[in-house]
Formats: sequence, C-alpha cells, structure tokens
Amino acid sequence: MAIQYKRILLKVSGEALAGAKGAGFDEDTMQAICGGVKKARELGAQIGIVVGGGNFWRGRSSGEMERTCADKIGMLATVMNCLALADALRQQGVPAVVQTSIVMPQVAPVFTRDDAVAALEAGNVVLFGGGTGCPFFSTDTASALRAIETGCDVMFKATMVDGVYDKDPKKYPDAVKYSTLTFTEVLEKKLAVMDGTAATLCRENGLPILVFDLADPDNIARAVRGEEIGTLVREL
Repeated sequence: MAIQYKRILLKVSGEALAGAKGAGFDEDTMQAICGGVKKARELGAQIGIVVGGGNFWRGRSSGEMERTCADKIGMLATVMNCLALADALRQQGVPAVVQTSIVMPQVAPVFTRDDAVAALEAGNVVLFGGGTGCPFFSTDTASALRAIETGCDVMFKATMVDGVYDKDPKKYPDAVKYSTLTFTEVLEKKLAVMDGTAATLCRENGLPILVFDLADPDNIARAVRGEEIGTLVREL
C-alpha cells in the first residue's frame, strides 16, 4: 500500500503515557500507543519519536526552582519515557533504539544525525531523549529539530484533541476546528499548537505538522497513509 509519508517524527506527550493514572506509566495505554506505531511501521514508514516528560515533571510548574535546573530535570524525565517506550515497542517485536542529547553512555548512545538516519533506514524506531539538551527549549522544539535534522517528511503531533481549534473545545462548545493552517496563522493568532520557537523553526525549514488525536492509536497509521484526519499545518 502506498503511503503519503515515508519518514515521520512522532511527538507524544508524557501525559499520554500516564493514561487514566495521570502520572507515571499506564501499561495498557503504552501498549496501545506502541501498537499504533507498529501498524504505521508495517506500512513501510520510518519512525522517530520524541516524548515529553509531563507524566513525571513539568519544569514550568516547579515553583521557585531555578529555571535551568528545572529544565534539566525535565530532560531526564524524557529519557526515562524513551527507555520505557522503547522497551514496550520491543515487547511487540518492534526494533527500537534510544539516543539522547545528553551524554550518558551507561543509559543510551548520544544522538548524532548519521547514527539516527542509519538506524531509521535499518528499520528501527528511534526515540530521541533529553529534548534539545539545552534549557529554555520545549520538547515541541526538540521534535521539530530532530525531524529536520533527520530529513523527516512530516512531524506528527499526537495530542488528546482531534486537531487545532480557534479556542479550547473543552471549554467552549462553539469552538471551530481548522482543517488546515499556516505557521504564520499559528503565530499571529497565538493558537495553542506548539510554542513559537518550534513553529518558526518548522516554517523556516518547510516542515509540515499534522496534529491529531492519539486516543485512537490507529490514527498514526491513518496519518501515514495520508487520510484526512486532524489539522495540517504548513506554509503555502
């Protein structure tokens, strides 16, 4: 079956791994997400993944803690999530490797573009931990950066909402969903898609983003096939 996107970067929030528990790992939820990744890979897609750390730590909610310290804790949380998700993928027979932006050889090899691309081309799912390796940058920005570095066709932002709305659909029943947007519109309208740094990086490098609901993990495979789901963000 022909697919729309050959190489993708999937951004998964840390909260998604917590499921109904709200924190830590929910095994059933993780296995379901990995099942969705497996189906997408079986279609022939090469898949990189960036995971947030919000199921363990949210740096901007760290009270009086110094920002760079809080962000470093968040980076470590993303590494934990990558290790857990890689193990869950392997349990389903999917080869997976973890690379980190922070040097920690006893945990995982450090990210290099050449090694990541080689692993993707060999059929591995590659999980990128540690964000960008620098404070003050979100995992959205890390996702955009890794997608561009590894030559991905698209970034999938898997959320708990079925696309991008003009306002919070959980609070406002009259919220309107966008089928397509430009990054310029995202920035000008201050839509809650991603932070401004990530949006600007994608716009300047021609990387489209597809935002869709991860509540149904089969949406990953649907997105790879090019089915019309979620909201597609790209500069015209």
